[in-house]
Order: sequence, then structure tokens, then C-alpha cells
Amino acid sequence: METVFIGFGSNVGDRVDYCDRAVTLLNLLPHSRLQGVSLLYETEPVRDRTDPGAGWFLNGVVQLETDIAPHSLVAMLQEIERALGRDDDQRSGPRTMDLDILFYGARRIDEPGLTVPHPRLHQRRFVLMPLNELDPFWVHPTLNQ
Repeated sequence: METVFIGFGSNVGDRVDYCDRAVTLLNLLPHSRLQGVSLLYETEPVRDRTDPGAGWFLNGVVQLETDIAPHSLVAMLQEIERALGRDDDQRSGPRTMDLDILFYGARRIDEPGLTVPHPRLHQRRFVLMPLNELDPFWVHPTLNQ
């Protein structure tokens, strides 16, 4: 099994409920075990990627142990997003749920539809803070810091 960290966030509707439901659905993934869930952090949306009127995000990170292949996991995360009302046409706008693989073990993947580690992971405090909460000794596999 590989250790996978997944970032999640919501800035539409009942954000706490969407986050709780996302964690519940992640816990139900086959061939996987939920190892940890961070606290939720409220953050302002990244303005260059979202609608100027978008609400603030609640963000967190989950740690999974899984045997699911990376691209299959992406497909399952997209299914969870859709189940929680995510509009596929709004990839960069306000959203009920956003799920991203932050890293997948020590793998480096740069393929269509999947870049791991997440390319902006090291620039986003709303990911780094909950990630540090779950694994304070984690080292970025590309940056080695």
C-alpha cells in the first residue's frame, strides 16, 4: 500500500457538511484505509483562479493508505466531487468540493490529467498547514524540503 495525501476544500453552501461528506466517501474507497484527517482551515480563494465573488474555502487534508493506481484514484475523486454536486464546467470557479492528490508515496508523475506532487503544493499554506498536522516530518519528494 502507498501513502497518499489528498487535499479537499469547499467554498459553496454548507462547507462543513460538504467536507464531512467528502471524508466519509474517501473512507469508503475500496482497497484503502483512512489514516488521518486534518482540522479544517478557512482560507480566502486564490483570486486568479476563481470568480471574484467566490466565498472563502474550508480546506483540509486526508491521509490514505491505498492500493488504487494513481489514475484510477483521480477518477474516483472526480466521482466523489460529482456526487457532492461539483459542476464539471466550473473547474476553476466556486465549488461544492475540490479534491486533489497532493502526493502519492514518493512517486513523481507528470502525465495528462495527473501531476504528482501537486505542482503548487509548496506555495499553498492552506495545504501545507493541514499536511504538517498529519505528518510533521514529511519532505517534498521533488524539492527535498
